[in-house]
Amino acid sequence: MSRRTRILLALLAVYALGMAALLYQLLADLDPRYRESAEEGLIETAQLMATVIEQEVEQGALPTDRIAAIFRDVYARRFSAQVYQLHKTRVELRAYVTNRHGQVVYDSTGRHLGQDYAGWRDVRNTLRGEYGARTTRDVASDPGSTVMYVAAPIRWEGEIVGVVSLGKPVQSFGQFVAAARGNILYVGLMSALSVLLLAVLLSFLLMRPLGITTDLLAALGTAWWHDERGRRRFSPRRAWRALRAQSRAALQEARDAIAGRNYVQDYVRQLAHELKSPISAVRAAAELLQEPGLPPEQGRRFAANIARESQRLQDVVERMMELSALESRRLLREQQRVPLAPLLHELATGARARAPGLRIEVTVLDDVAVEGDPFLLRRAVGNLLDNAVDFSTPGGAEGDGADIVLTLAREGRWALVRVRDHGPGVPAFAQDKVFDKFFSLARPRTHKKSTGLGLAFVREIAVLHQGGVTLANAHPRQEPGFDLDRSRRGALAVLRLPAL
Repeated sequence: MSRRTRILLALLAVYALGMAALLYQLLADLDPRYRESAEEGLIETAQLMATVIEQEVEQGALPTDRIAAIFRDVYARRFSAQVYQLHKTRVELRAYVTNRHGQVVYDSTGRHLGQDYAGWRDVRNTLRGEYGARTTRDVASDPGSTVMYVAAPIRWEGEIVGVVSLGKPVQSFGQFVAAARGNILYVGLMSALSVLLLAVLLSFLLMRPLGITTDLLAALGTAWWHDERGRRRFSPRRAWRALRAQSRAALQEARDAIAGRNYVQDYVRQLAHELKSPISAVRAAAELLQEPGLPPEQGRRFAANIARESQRLQDVVERMMELSALESRRLLREQQRVPLAPLLHELATGARARAPGLRIEVTVLDDVAVEGDPFLLRRAVGNLLDNAVDFSTPGGAEGDGADIVLTLAREGRWALVRVRDHGPGVPAFAQDKVFDKFFSLARPRTHKKSTGLGLAFVREIAVLHQGGVTLANAHPRQEPGFDLDRSRRGALAVLRLPAL
């Protein structure tokens, strides 16, 4: 995973955690706020009820018959009230009255008459002239049976002679809490998605001068294709691949726009370092050619050195131009179906002509095709094969085995092209540098280095086709078609491409 991807995922994780923490806090705070609102209403109702009862108190005696009649009538009332999604048709308010000793003299439910409630918080605090309230479950194991009680004192001639306590089942407003939670979750999630969408749109608008928006439209245009009858059709698979490629291109463009100066400086520094050696060799040979009395044989050798180093300079410049042009391409404009088996056979035939002493075989385990640019794919596999030829020597494999084997196979949704040689393999110090620009190892036969741009070129082609490439020391167990008693020397390059 690249550093850019890790940074992006970290930012998304921070955003997701922040939104989750905000929603959690809002949801956790919702139920207490509803209870506080309900308690405030119960306080006023209890005070009103206590005032009504006080009108009927005689000589400190509580009018329990009058209180029972009031609640009997209110429970018998039927009405229709639509409170948003709640349709209410009856009163759910509870009430009980205790005397000055905390004994229940009236209970609207009829279940606790005569019981001693002096120990309950609402009754105890109210009898002492303090605010009394409590929340208690009717059934200890059922959280849905919770009832909120708020008490008010009943006075006669300034003395507290009793307590009226009104109860409200929490379940009666619990559906409001559930509805509010659902709304908060919906609004929160929609807001989070809207912010992400807005960020994406703004990023495209900000990067419009870089051509990303135009490229996106062009990429979606590649999702249309013509069938065998010439009818124009839309391919969701092509559209998805185009969007994935464009997202990577957008990140790459943003990085280049921010760090473009450092990127160019690094390029120039690497190029200058690579050109310094052949330029010095050409200059030295040219100076020696100017020496008087130089033997013709030495002159020819120095001239050959100049020609060789000049060719190396030309190769570096041409490869740099090709690589620069490839890196500037964010998308594949024209794509077509490319069968890989004929391509491998064609490249192997060319390699045998260039290196007749090497035994080069092609093994097709699965006849796989990919979608892409056939010219670039040929260059990618060709560079891997050229690399294998450079590091192979005739008879490098044990027994009658091939010196180089090209294998085509399919694993899941991937087409895998394996190029296996039996050369010296990849040294440990070079295993994480083989795809760096200008990094090259000396060839075992010529002891010369290449431009160091071939594998970087292959990697860019693989990325452009939404695939990847690896190069490591070969192990027999990793290679289809190889026996376990074969030599473990050599390198194995694997080009991975999305299969059709």
